[in-house]
Amino acid sequence: MTDLPTLVDGFLETRDYSPHTDRAIRSDLRKFAGWFESANNEPFDLTRVTVRDVADFREHLARVRRQSVATVNRALVSVRRFLGHLVRSGALPENPAESVRELRRMPTVPKGLTTGQVRKILREIELRQDRRAGAIIGLMLFGGLRVSDVVGLDLGDVTITPRSGQVICRHGKGNKLRIVPLPVEARRLLSIYLECRPPVQEQVIFIGERGPLTDDGVRAICSRYAAITGVKFSPHILRHTFAHRFLSASNNDIVALAQILGHESLNTTAIYTKRSQDELQQRVEEMRYE
Repeated sequence: MTDLPTLVDGFLETRDYSPHTDRAIRSDLRKFAGWFESANNEPFDLTRVTVRDVADFREHLARVRRQSVATVNRALVSVRRFLGHLVRSGALPENPAESVRELRRMPTVPKGLTTGQVRKILREIELRQDRRAGAIIGLMLFGGLRVSDVVGLDLGDVTITPRSGQVICRHGKGNKLRIVPLPVEARRLLSIYLECRPPVQEQVIFIGERGPLTDDGVRAICSRYAAITGVKFSPHILRHTFAHRFLSASNNDIVALAQILGHESLNTTAIYTKRSQDELQQRVEEMRYE
């Protein structure tokens, strides 16, 4: 049980992994064998691998080598599958990696755009008099709409008055209807587009060159202005930006934000309340014992 290359060959022959995955697994298992010999000061022997060895190997990768959660978990899965193969083939009595869990992935804070970046995008749209792009990006940036919400809007779904406005989103996730209030800037941008909207029979609001605008069409508009402005953004980043700004302006009214975004669970919306690492650093720097 010390001839690792031969045993690994036998394991991989029973799988239909891609060449890239094969290389990754071989690398992970060599890494484990090398760590075993160094940590235990003895030759690598699969019959002497313990649960403690596997758990300590995981911690070594995470805390000493400071590898990413994805890399650590991949190595752990490689070891578990390999040892599991040896158990099934009768070479080992049990799999010591079976009870060692992967590292938890901490949810990341969705990134939003800065005020300067938002201004840059809107300014370039205005300079090009691209009224359709202004309305589309405005709905995502000031209303938190998804791409599917935008392309699914019909003329009858919009209500705009001098003091208020709203759109009815009928085609969001789960086809659940929700009503989204529009602030003044979103109303202004949408009204400008509606005044020059092509006179077509379709009731859908946003029209492309070959008929109703599609999801891909909206993403293409965002990609175009990302290239023009040098600001990397997508429809989802615009929605994230709206969420962050809304919470900041509403004293963290997460219930209202969930309703606007169309989230069924507050747990989904709660990710926007997490602070970025820079914000956490700023908070601890402000601490004083005076």
